[in-house]
Amino acid sequence: MAEVTNELIYEILKSMQGRLSNIDDKLVAIDGRLDSLTLQVRGLAMEMNAAHGDIANIYKVLGRQDARLSRIEKRLDIIDEPAE
Repeated sequence: MAEVTNELIYEILKSMQGRLSNIDDKLVAIDGRLDSLTLQVRGLAMEMNAAHGDIANIYKVLGRQDARLSRIEKRLDIIDEPAE
């Protein structure tokens, strides 16, 4: 079995320090990508909420148009229901 010396321990610690530095660099890169993805997801969520609002507005307009059309049909006696 090889003798454990301070020099051997020092060399092993230096190689471990290099590996830890590489891990730190990779973690920083991953953190940057995660921040970018977070911003993209937040942007998509905002777009989806805006689309929901647009759809709700379209339903409101269609509801008003349907009510107006029903009143017109009733006034013209196109349907059997009495006019309001």
